[in-house]
Amino acid sequence: MKKSNYFILALITLLLGSNVYEASGSGDSTKQSVVYQIDIKEEISPGIARQVSKALLEAQAQRADLVMVRMNTYGGLLDAADSIRTLFLNSKIPVIVFIDNNAASAGALISIACEKIYMRKGASIGAATVVTENAEALPDKYQSYMRSMMRSTAEARGRDPRIAEAMVDPRIAIEGVNDSGKVLTLTSTEALKLNYCNGIAESEQEALALAGITNYKTILYTPTLVDRAIGWLMHPAISGVLILLMLGGLYFELQQPGIGFPLIIAVLAAVMYFAPLYLDGLAANWEILVSIIGILLIAAEIFVIPGFGVAGISGLVLLLFGLTSSLLRNDGLDFSGVSSLAFSSSIATVLLGMAGALVLFLFSSKLLASSPMFKKMVLATELSSGTGYSSAINLPTIGSRGKTSSLLRPSGKVIINDHLYTASCESGFVEMDVEVEVVNILGGNLIVRPV
Repeated sequence: MKKSNYFILALITLLLGSNVYEASGSGDSTKQSVVYQIDIKEEISPGIARQVSKALLEAQAQRADLVMVRMNTYGGLLDAADSIRTLFLNSKIPVIVFIDNNAASAGALISIACEKIYMRKGASIGAATVVTENAEALPDKYQSYMRSMMRSTAEARGRDPRIAEAMVDPRIAIEGVNDSGKVLTLTSTEALKLNYCNGIAESEQEALALAGITNYKTILYTPTLVDRAIGWLMHPAISGVLILLMLGGLYFELQQPGIGFPLIIAVLAAVMYFAPLYLDGLAANWEILVSIIGILLIAAEIFVIPGFGVAGISGLVLLLFGLTSSLLRNDGLDFSGVSSLAFSSSIATVLLGMAGALVLFLFSSKLLASSPMFKKMVLATELSSGTGYSSAINLPTIGSRGKTSSLLRPSGKVIINDHLYTASCESGFVEMDVEVEVVNILGGNLIVRPV
């Protein structure tokens, strides 16, 4: 797993202040246990997984005797839940959960990973089928992966794995428990009977008392503003938008000379995309560099090299690889520890962002062609002979000379022998009223270079 940037995280914490505070406890302070509490009351996402990871590190630093999770969630992203599940299974500090109301889907997986489960009366746990945003069940390969995680997690905690699988697969019938043909959801009373609940409590204090802890102090983890911002930026939907802005900004910037607003947008989007991933230890330096090289190759292919060949294809491959691997917890080029679900989720995020950028390019090309603001940046849509243009039949020969009648960025207009032609510069940009020479002709398009 990639090494996290703990020094940077520590520096941010020092600058913004501590993100923990002590809640009231009871008993003799000289013999108190330290209970570290983590609240999970929202959608499970990469940001929540990062906060849980950070909280467990702080719990160790505080020499906590127990970590208690207060759970109330309808679920979320499975790869993020898998990360939290792994953290709890491998935690050196015992982890228990108090289900305040709901532990559905991804929340059920996380709860089962805890050593003990306590539930409020009326709370529920289960319904862990993997679904889309429209609540439609995904194909069986995803359900199979979820079943295996639920089964292995239940086995690790000494719970019946068949019940955990029934929370995912409605085809699994358990006599007296689930024979309705629907995924299993347990009430607190049912969970208590089936060893999926260690006690029913109405508060965290009652849950701790049932766990045998009556003399303690509680330290509650509260994420800082930076933690919340990083968590928001790490959401797959936001990552996709940032990829769109990154590529879109570069595209529009390369349509005009100089440094302008589109480049600022692209740079800010790149920083907002990579910075949270870098701080979380996901994006390594080489992955960021690979992404930058990919973008440069694509830009060179589009704006410098006529056609679309090796540079463009290589750029797309490098960009896709760099952006995707930045979202994964791989170790260099070793992806053996990355689940297929995490990989498919990451590549889907990147592809959707790139597809959105492509749609933006196509739409903006039509929009810009009819916009007065960009009339000087694009060619006229009708190149008639009445305005001085010549057809491909009357193209000049290689070696002919003329002058540019517009900026070539890299395409524009040139005048040769009193005729107007469309042309592309061989490399870079060419200013207006510069003498040029035809060096090649590709598909009726003149390739020119300054004399």
